[in-house]
Amino acid sequence: MDDNQYKVAVIGGGSWATAIVKMLCENLPKVGWYVRSEQVVEHILQDHHNLNYLSSVEFDTDKLYINTDINDVISRAEVVIFAVPSAFVVKELRGIKVPMREKLLFSAIKGLVPEKNIVIGQYLSKKFKVAPSHIGAITGPCHAEEVAMERLSYLTVACPNEHYATQVAQYISCPYIKCKLSKDVAGVEYAAITKNIYAIAAGIAHGLNYGDNFQAVLMSNSIREMDRFLNAVYPTEHRNIMDSAYLGDLLVTGYSYFSRNRMFGTMLGKGYTVKSAMLEMNMVAEGYYATYGVYQLMRQYDIDMPILETIYSILYDGRDRRSKFQRLTELLD
Repeated sequence: MDDNQYKVAVIGGGSWATAIVKMLCENLPKVGWYVRSEQVVEHILQDHHNLNYLSSVEFDTDKLYINTDINDVISRAEVVIFAVPSAFVVKELRGIKVPMREKLLFSAIKGLVPEKNIVIGQYLSKKFKVAPSHIGAITGPCHAEEVAMERLSYLTVACPNEHYATQVAQYISCPYIKCKLSKDVAGVEYAAITKNIYAIAAGIAHGLNYGDNFQAVLMSNSIREMDRFLNAVYPTEHRNIMDSAYLGDLLVTGYSYFSRNRMFGTMLGKGYTVKSAMLEMNMVAEGYYATYGVYQLMRQYDIDMPILETIYSILYDGRDRRSKFQRLTELLD
């Protein structure tokens, strides 16, 4: 392998993409990294850390092939990991011209494709005509901030082909990252999407001064609601809702102060408007966009999802959060 060849490329310049590059650099001699901003690329190469995200992570830039040309970065890789916000994924992927059929494509995106209302893996397979066996997903429970601090974290690597899943798991495993394999690709993607919605619910409850007792009931009902949704939209025998990719990811996102979706919900509970909360956070809360798409799927499949309906009514119908949560307390058990 020459100096400009590598096995894995990461697409995205945010906190999760930065964390994944950090993991890969623990194991691989060279990692490809597409970052859209020329200013960020120059800063990483000069100062060895991301200008905007996880700035405590210091990179050995000799291990990075970093570029603002997405086709150049992808063309050299065997495995491509996508880690851009779901709201921007169609725009970013529109510029890809290099052949993708023989590559392994993994999504680390926790959102639906806007307007198409499908998970990223399904979109990648259709757009690039890649066989489902070459499509995978990387999900939690894992916060990028704890990866930066090298706190022990767990990831789920999902792919129909166990060999490929094992291969990717080996690339990102290290003393502070442990990986579990799964074949439930769309299932773990949907779980990663819906848990953000429930984290917003947990945040609103916190902002409204509901206590830990209510939060426990909310999370208990959330995992059951998620289970109903997954079984309706993507039924499979390869799923235990109590596994870390489902329940574990829900809990860490619903309870952790690192969770931007919980933070977003807390701000709403304290009286912020949706727009003002987003502006102050200066980060994407994936759960906001997910709520709209999952609500459409809920109606399509006629699924009982009172928590989702409550969050949708607050985010998109402008309903009063206090009165809606009071009503929700009567629907939970």
